[in-house]
Amino acid sequence: MNIPELPNIIHYAIPFFVLTIIIEVTLTVKVKLEDYEFKDAMTSITMGLGNVFIGLFTKILALAFFTFLYNYRFFTIPFIWWSWILLLFADDFVYYWNHRIAHESRLFWASHVVHHSSTKYNLSTALRQTWSGSFYTFIFWAPLALLGFHPLMILMQMSVSLLYQYWIHTELIQKMPKWFEAIFNTPSHHRVHHATNPQYLDRNHAGIFIIWDKLLGTFEPEIEKPVYGLVSNINTYNPIKIAFIEWYNMLKDVSTSKASIGKKFLYFLKPPGWRHDGTGKLSGDLRQEWEENKKGEV
Repeated sequence: MNIPELPNIIHYAIPFFVLTIIIEVTLTVKVKLEDYEFKDAMTSITMGLGNVFIGLFTKILALAFFTFLYNYRFFTIPFIWWSWILLLFADDFVYYWNHRIAHESRLFWASHVVHHSSTKYNLSTALRQTWSGSFYTFIFWAPLALLGFHPLMILMQMSVSLLYQYWIHTELIQKMPKWFEAIFNTPSHHRVHHATNPQYLDRNHAGIFIIWDKLLGTFEPEIEKPVYGLVSNINTYNPIKIAFIEWYNMLKDVSTSKASIGKKFLYFLKPPGWRHDGTGKLSGDLRQEWEENKKGEV
């Protein structure tokens, strides 16, 4: 199979990220929305640069993993136009589940929490990326290599998905046309995902296509103004603390818990907020309380 050389498009996009953030800052001030908090933005940019640097190594790890699995592929999918269309949907479906599980399993939340740690929502927030997740979350894409997508194709489409999701991190765009909102992930849909309002928790996990959330019952429209951040905010601009605080908290819960070994292990698998003695509150509990309060107001 003739395999063309594929560029690392994330690296090429860095000047575009800088330019668009400058434009957004200018427009934000001009239309008198909430001003940028520059400490927060610089923290996000620092996290993003760290992610790019770490990615120089983890992409090699992912490529080796995908290449190993590709040797046992069920089919051989060629480098032609229709395979990229097929991969677009296959990759996005995998991303949906990776993203959803990142909110439902603390082991994956430990790295993903970084992206939700800002109480602001702007283009710089898109750059607030994990320093640990790229070492292990690529396992979700294993089925694509077994199906016969070449490892380089998979890595390229993963980058395309990440680039698409950059522009949806803004409050300057209220709504896209109805047909676009019905099919694609948009700023409105993704603002919901970043919100801590009880009805918005763990909703809208889409990467490019919002259709997965609508089909699988995790869609929530933006109605009430979103409040961004975490249910319990980290309250720091320190990139190192942001990158690793949830790993520390998770391991601390495991080591100090008086639960059995089996239940200790569940601290890795259960959602954030879970405790072996039942005292923890999950996002579903907060959502249920909100729904009951709503009914009481009627």
